Amino acid sequence: MSDLTGLGDFLQHRREALQPEDVGLSRGVRRRTAGLRREEVALLCHLSTDYYARLERGTGPTPSEQMLTSLAQGLHLSLAERDHLFRLAGHQPPSRHSGTEHVGPGMLRVLDRLDDTPAEIVSELGETLRQSRLGVALLGDASRRTGPARSLGYRWFTDPTTRIAYPADEVAVLSRVYAAGLRELVATRGPHSRPARLADDLRAVSEEFAALWDAHEVGARPPEIKRFHHPDVGHLDLSCQTLLDPDHSHRLLVYTAQPGSESAEKLRLLAVIGAPSTAAH
Repeated sequence: MSDLTGLGDFLQHRREALQPEDVGLSRGVRRRTAGLRREEVALLCHLSTDYYARLERGTGPTPSEQMLTSLAQGLHLSLAERDHLFRLAGHQPPSRHSGTEHVGPGMLRVLDRLDDTPAEIVSELGETLRQSRLGVALLGDASRRTGPARSLGYRWFTDPTTRIAYPADEVAVLSRVYAAGLRELVATRGPHSRPARLADDLRAVSEEFAALWDAHEVGARPPEIKRFHHPDVGHLDLSCQTLLDPDHSHRLLVYTAQPGSESAEKLRLLAVIGAPSTAAH
């Protein structure tokens, strides 16, 4: 059973506990509201302000699981808070298995502070869950991808355009890296897991992947410097720093260029021109 009054009270409490800078928003000069404004939460959660206000008042319809997921991420809820939100709305909380797409609030806070740096949060299957503004400009808008194609490894073996942004002499190496990484993940998660289903799908559609899979290689690692060819600014050599959230099996990838390098200049240019119609991957 749902408790819409309790749901509204919980949403209001969480909204008032957040400050604009906690979620990557500007505070402005005439702020009187304690915490975030309702319209700011609506923007973060991809809802209308009227709908969100009705939820807080306890007069709105029972939100769907998809809507609750958006609320949980927009309000930077922890997993315990997310589960509580679902129960208040009368829904069973999503499983906490390793494939969850709920990004932890700590990881989101870090990403929110990287607006001038290419960064993305990815799942263990290489699905981009969140991106910084410059991450979208460098790598393309991940929100447009659906189904198995959300995984970079899947796109690598099924969509030839994915490889255009990478140097030809690294393509074979990266193919081995993706196949070996997925094999290690299947061994960790088991034969009935999402990684195992992804491997089965790839074996059915890609002869290259099937051959690499049958080689049973593990431990392959990518080059230390990531080399991209961007359609607007050209060649970039970038380092990639990784922050791991073990509770969610998510990684925050931050791409940086050596100070004073040509690639650093190109990143600054990319920050000005924004996202093109196609990007690095």
